[in-house]
Amino acid sequence: MHADAALSEEIRMQIMPQSTLKGSANLLVMPNVDAANITYNAVKVLADCVPIGPILLGTRHIAQIVTNAVTTRGIVNVTAVSAVGAQVFTEVSPHQFTSA
Repeated sequence: MHADAALSEEIRMQIMPQSTLKGSANLLVMPNVDAANITYNAVKVLADCVPIGPILLGTRHIAQIVTNAVTTRGIVNVTAVSAVGAQVFTEVSPHQFTSA
């Protein structure tokens, strides 16, 4: 699904009238890191929101990324996400963090 259909229910209903999705997407999946970075920075500048991320998924250990443009609030947000993630992953797989 293209971003315009994902973000606009009106456009989505025109293109996919049988869709059961409601409202606008709260998650966009990108085909590669370049597309994700372009979209992330565009949304960060254009939207009236507090961005949190980028967040890596699928790695064996918890890792977070901050860019050169990160604000103090951004560092606090990423730290909070990382702390919660560490708690969740430790409960799910406690031995994951004890072995190298």
